[in-house]
Amino acid sequence: MLVALGEAVPVLGLNSRLALICIYLGGALGANTFLMYGFFNTIPSELDESAKIDGATHAQIFWRIIMPLVTPALAVVGLLGFLAAFNDFILARIVLISQDNWTLAVGMYAWVSNDLNANWGLFAAGAVIAAIPVLVLFLSLQRYIVGGLTAGAVKG
Repeated sequence: MLVALGEAVPVLGLNSRLALICIYLGGALGANTFLMYGFFNTIPSELDESAKIDGATHAQIFWRIIMPLVTPALAVVGLLGFLAAFNDFILARIVLISQDNWTLAVGMYAWVSNDLNANWGLFAAGAVIAAIPVLVLFLSLQRYIVGGLTAGAVKG
């Protein structure tokens, strides 16, 4: 499919990072939509109705009432989406052909894929360094996740 699409739009063909990003977005869309739908359903409609009675516009209701309540779900969906794309090997190996476009997982696999020249020390060091962005993202989103669990809103 990417070969045929690449003939019409070369930016979205094989060996394109943009094509890989589109595949990741399409793959994560179903699960993330399901998670967000379930979380939005936990917000009582009374909050929306009381804000309308108080004279709030639709934009004010969404940005000032609903969004602060769903921030934990957005943090979880963002974290899961990042982890899925960051750690994926199979799709990245299939779509990105040239070595210049390889993702971190595919590049690290190249260090140990040859049985005779497997550089396990470099692979282990790369795996530890590769964990740093995931750790930083989790620590930065942790306050939203924990804040959502301990918030005293009128949910439920």
